[in-house]
Amino acid sequence: MAFQTPVTVEEILTSIHRKEYLLPAIQREFVWSADQIRWLVDSLMRGYPIGSFLLWKVKPDTVANYTFYDFLTHYHERDNPYATKATVPNGSGVTAVLDGQQRLTALNIAIYGSHAEKRKYAWWSSPDAFPKKRLYLNLLDDADPDEMGLRYDVRFLTAAEAAPEDGQPDQWYPIGAILNLANAGPALNGELANRGIDLNDVSPYQRLYDLYEAVRTRKPINYFLEKAQDSDKVLDIFVRVNSGGTTLSYSDLLLSMATNQWQQLDAREEVRQLVQELNTGGTRAFSFSKDVVLKTALMVAGVDLRFKVSNFTAGNMRKVEDAWSTTRAAMIKAASLLDLFGFTNRTLTAASVVVPLAYYLARRGLPDSYLTSSADARDRLAVRQWVTRSLVKRGIWGSGLDTLLLRLRQAIDAHGGDSFPAAEIEKEMTTLGKTLAFEPTEIDELLELKYASQRTFPVLALLYPGLDLSKEFHEDHIFPRSRFTRKRLQGAGIDDDLVDDYRAAVDLLPNLQLLGGVPNAEKHAKMPAEWLAQAFATDAERQTYLNENDLRDLSLDLKDFLAFFEERKQRMRKRLSSVLGVA
Repeated sequence: MAFQTPVTVEEILTSIHRKEYLLPAIQREFVWSADQIRWLVDSLMRGYPIGSFLLWKVKPDTVANYTFYDFLTHYHERDNPYATKATVPNGSGVTAVLDGQQRLTALNIAIYGSHAEKRKYAWWSSPDAFPKKRLYLNLLDDADPDEMGLRYDVRFLTAAEAAPEDGQPDQWYPIGAILNLANAGPALNGELANRGIDLNDVSPYQRLYDLYEAVRTRKPINYFLEKAQDSDKVLDIFVRVNSGGTTLSYSDLLLSMATNQWQQLDAREEVRQLVQELNTGGTRAFSFSKDVVLKTALMVAGVDLRFKVSNFTAGNMRKVEDAWSTTRAAMIKAASLLDLFGFTNRTLTAASVVVPLAYYLARRGLPDSYLTSSADARDRLAVRQWVTRSLVKRGIWGSGLDTLLLRLRQAIDAHGGDSFPAAEIEKEMTTLGKTLAFEPTEIDELLELKYASQRTFPVLALLYPGLDLSKEFHEDHIFPRSRFTRKRLQGAGIDDDLVDDYRAAVDLLPNLQLLGGVPNAEKHAKMPAEWLAQAFATDAERQTYLNENDLRDLSLDLKDFLAFFEERKQRMRKRLSSVLGVA
């Protein structure tokens, strides 16, 4: 390994765009935030060191043994978050980046590219949710001293945000445009003059000059070049140099090793596509990670579940690849089943629950018809009850996950050939100190759950299992929250001494129910008695609803809300205790 002559940012980015530098598959995805990119550019402009880089000179006869990726230039959180696979011409060598990918990608985006991340509260499906932004330098002002410790005001802005107001100087300078200036003297003055900026003020010139120096003159890119072609040595170097910063996870390494060792499939592309399918396919709305996918792949392949380098052998990777089609199909069915149970990314409190569920489906080789077949209804109910209980109970899917999954795999192998072995699974969980038995104090805790809490949906699903959760259901306030402002309660004649009690109780479980999406929209802010009178065609339907939701014979008058709340709470406690086996 030899230290090389430092180069400018412009020189190394030019080499990247000539595809002389590529990313090996053992690199993780780009994970830096927009603020991290701003911080890096600010550091460069201040002349601060940005760390050394490690490059690997890969000879033409070695290139064919590896998969390489191009650098990401235009980052889009939804549509283009990943680097694409590079095509290396036959007989060509490459220089692979072993350490420094995040910094170089950040510089590439800052100078050549753009950044588009979702606006807060915007819908993922909205075409306007991801505004395209480039990095700009404010020529007229420095950064607010309280913002991240930045000196230079560098921001990601849309073209509209960067445009000057009528009659005002054009103060936002696109960072990448610095590459177009002929020199650091007259060309800078000409640029400032064209933007209507007063040349008597030296500060704008200094800021633009500092940017020019940072990108085109100073040589902050210090790097070592490794020339060995031994893959084991290179992997060892890579693991060691990535022991700091945003640490490379073992799942990243596993995916990287699989990419190099799978014979027929591209592991990284397969996992990417599956993650997207799991999270957004059909009516699903989840946030499963590649870690969950890889853990399931190991489980289905029958190999050691732990993310340890010693498990990333060619033999294990061959088993994972051979079982991939089974893993993929089982995971999609498992995610679809969770969707049919009514779960979303908000209410699925532990993504790892999909791992044993997918393994069970794979172990039995169950077809897609399992999701809806009446013949499998009893089995699906057993699965749903176990999944829901494990999500409601604290501490099941936290520490000791690998040991838990191993025992679940053994229980399913031994007892899951014909049906879901809930009893045997719970027995194995109990031996690990992860019992699904509940104590009375836990029932009390569950009754204090609030609206939109992660566990609220599964608890309501346990309480009222007759709902067809394959349809859209919402958590709904029986007494509408909008009626519980202090002003409206006082206007309704509620004693001032009781107003705080009303407001404290309105969002708690005893005032909540699961209601279909359309009925919930129609109910809106109606009081319960008014809604009941309109929502059901017959009195028999109305009484069935009241019975099934623990509302029969309860007063639905706002003045009796606290009595309603306490009585329904007792009914829910009794029902929960029965469902969860608490004496």
